Amino acid sequence: MFSPFIIRHTLAASALLIVAAPAVAGGPQAVELGPRPFFLVDEMQDGDLKTALKQCGNGPFRKRDFSIGHRGAPMQFPEHTRESYIAAARMGAGIVECDVTFTRDKQLVCRHAQNDLATTTNILATPLAEKCIKPFTPAGFDADGNRIQAAAAECRTSELTLAEFKSLRGKMDAFDANAKTVEEFMGGTANWRTDLYSGPTSGTLMTHAESIALFKELGVKMTPELKSASVAMPFDSDGDGVGDYTQDAYAQQMIDEYKALGVRPRNVWAQSFDIGDIRYWITNEPAFGRQAVYLDDAETPAELPDAAELAGYKGEGINIVAPPMFALLDVDSTGQIVPSTYAQNARDAGLDIITWTIERSGILADGSNGFYYQTIDSAIHREGDMMTVLDVLAKQVGILGIFSDWPATTSYYANCMNLK
Repeated sequence: MFSPFIIRHTLAASALLIVAAPAVAGGPQAVELGPRPFFLVDEMQDGDLKTALKQCGNGPFRKRDFSIGHRGAPMQFPEHTRESYIAAARMGAGIVECDVTFTRDKQLVCRHAQNDLATTTNILATPLAEKCIKPFTPAGFDADGNRIQAAAAECRTSELTLAEFKSLRGKMDAFDANAKTVEEFMGGTANWRTDLYSGPTSGTLMTHAESIALFKELGVKMTPELKSASVAMPFDSDGDGVGDYTQDAYAQQMIDEYKALGVRPRNVWAQSFDIGDIRYWITNEPAFGRQAVYLDDAETPAELPDAAELAGYKGEGINIVAPPMFALLDVDSTGQIVPSTYAQNARDAGLDIITWTIERSGILADGSNGFYYQTIDSAIHREGDMMTVLDVLAKQVGILGIFSDWPATTSYYANCMNLK
């Protein structure tokens, strides 16, 4: 278990930062979807679903748990920043995600990976770059101009104190592999995203406890993901050669911060790709463990668990699985999108399902839509097909919710179909 001293130290440090956070303008009730969902509906092939969705255009719209803000709203706002979280809530996300990792002084912070600071923050342009475990190295090219070495850098939260981490600014998660300078490396943003909200006064990084306080203020529920550490666990935080911070302590600390801030377990969906974390919560924090989410890291259909494995999860107390979106969908002989065998097996096992991630694949109409659409790419022809995908996932697969990089789309659908 996590020591009482460290818990008090962690919560005290986080409380000081929470008190300093400004109030959120507009309050928790404001939901503004913007034009994108309407564009997607207009882009749909004519049919009953399009007709039904167009009839919902006048709202009213409110937050829905079906709509989960994936790292906030990172299609346009730097992920895991205050600005991105507020944008997700304003677009109707009923649940918002903080991916959780830790700093050198064992403070929990919101970041997709412990070692992603070089691509998601401005660290390389600050004096803290000297603390990066792998300093920036420029791309190398041969005499013919062919790249023989990609530009690279690796910077970890575990190399920084909380105060140092908080001094950084978030940016779009991107880098230029051909970069010869730090400035070039920090670019590379996909052309369907934007750097408009990555300025020197925005991109506010957050502690985990700060995110909890903000989410309460925004009136949204919470889905933290305990991230795998890039350092060996137990972590040697004081440099004495002895690992003093265990995986169990890390998992417990995350839950303790919800308990300390008075969040009801029913409003928290703790996630992990590590089944050991899920088992820990089921055993030691059963109120939170009941709706802990076991994330599946399969990259292809062949890597997905079979029916017996899924039944085994349920047998040991896991109630919710979260595979990538492709795992739940297939295309039938007529070219229609249908539930996959995995989806049927999960439901037969009595498991609830959450999935990830929509609005993360750029333009759909150009084909070759990559990881998330790999099982159904042949059935994707236009941007509006995204709404068809949502409809199959919601009505035929029966998912509880879906992560989205632009929650307005899923909020529109969930409001129109009167989903929770």
